[in-house]
Amino acid sequence: MTLKIAVLGIGRMGAPMAQRLCAAGLAVQVWNRTLDKAQALSRYGATAHVQVQDAVREADIVISLLESGPIVAHVLFELGAAQAMQAGSLMVDMASIKPAEAREHAARLNALGVAHLDAPVSGGTVGAEAGTLAIMAGGDAVDFARALPILNALGKAVHVGPHGAGQLAKLANQMIVGITIGAVAEALLLCAKGGADMAKVREAIGGGFAKSRILELHGQRMVERDFAPRARMSVQLKDMRNALDTAQSLGFEAPISTLFEQLYAQAIEHGLTDLDHSGLFVELAQRNGIS
Repeated sequence: MTLKIAVLGIGRMGAPMAQRLCAAGLAVQVWNRTLDKAQALSRYGATAHVQVQDAVREADIVISLLESGPIVAHVLFELGAAQAMQAGSLMVDMASIKPAEAREHAARLNALGVAHLDAPVSGGTVGAEAGTLAIMAGGDAVDFARALPILNALGKAVHVGPHGAGQLAKLANQMIVGITIGAVAEALLLCAKGGADMAKVREAIGGGFAKSRILELHGQRMVERDFAPRARMSVQLKDMRNALDTAQSLGFEAPISTLFEQLYAQAIEHGLTDLDHSGLFVELAQRNGIS
């Protein structure tokens, strides 16, 4: 029998991911606060719904790609998605939220007879379109095994621990990404200030220990001054703040992340909100008088 899947949140990530699920031959129901985004997927075989309850009512697995923890909670428990889900169904929350929020959602869903995984992703829209996302899943192993055939259509999934552990892994990912973007930007700008060719510097050090996906992809964006948003500065700041909030709750000192939270916050204060998170380069360039 064909699995019935509901996808909630048809944005930059949700749209290509839902499209891949349709291509995999699944019965896909979609919902978004802006209906036309959901309706755009009808050409791939998805069924769009005005009410979120109708999207999830008969779903075996519900996938959430919403913006934040409070929005996930609002859709699930205030708009009535959780109450409309059938007992025995599985909620796979692929949004990036706080670990504590994921654990709370899991407990509330379990009380309704609904299983839960927190399974945030990394790889951006490129990975979503190609089906090469890195998926970090927290929850019960049996639920991960149940979701794995679906997750395999979206990328490579790894079960990293109990409820909330997926979100911890995503915070680790975002800490490394945000900090490394800053390191690449600062290093390239130092070279530019000293008269070196940034593009050639990136090429030269890309063959050594500095080689990374960030240097390769975001470094090229910096060279080309291409800061069209794939992952926005505001989202990176949200993730850095979630990481620091989680660190504080664990009694863990995170001085490097604290510094970069301040840098991203100041960049946004200076009007760079809607740039790609590699746009931290612009903030650092302006501080150094580099156009």
